[in-house]
Amino acid sequence: MGSTYMTDPIIFVIDTLFSLYILAVLLRFLLQWCGADFYNPISQFLVKVTHPPLRVLRRFVPSIGKIDTSSLVLVLTLQMVDDFSIFLLRGNTINIGALTILSITELISLLINVFVFAVFARALLSWINPGTFNAAESILVTLTEPLLEIIRKFIPDLGGVDLSPLAALLLLQLAKMVILPPLHELASLIG
Repeated sequence: MGSTYMTDPIIFVIDTLFSLYILAVLLRFLLQWCGADFYNPISQFLVKVTHPPLRVLRRFVPSIGKIDTSSLVLVLTLQMVDDFSIFLLRGNTINIGALTILSITELISLLINVFVFAVFARALLSWINPGTFNAAESILVTLTEPLLEIIRKFIPDLGGVDLSPLAALLLLQLAKMVILPPLHELASLIG
């Protein structure tokens, strides 16, 4: 059974709602892992939105050092439910192994996209309004600085021009091209 008149809008709504919540949980995980300012309004929003299911999960899934494993379990579970729902609505079937690999692949893609957007937005904000503080820029700096710091070790200073965001964008796009296709292929072989 293929798509019908009503299944496409239903799939769109389900996928959008799941994707937004998955993004919120992933951002909370990343910001917590990077040590973002807890009192930042964006951090506060993410904590409030994601706290109810994480409060329950943390009873069963303990953190491992700095890694909030309950957030990772929640994000993977949500992605699997989203993917399974879409397959079901389209009338397709998928086994649990293929579903797991497909969901992990989509989460890796989302993670890379988050960093691409964060690096691009940070660079853009630094050109538009340098030297001023805002909550979004603070979050972007916290999120991207570890990556950019690594890249700056390999790129020399060119008279005040920081090319690390450009290099980061190129590396992130390359990572997407190298990592995702084999995972998609593996999911199709298993499924």
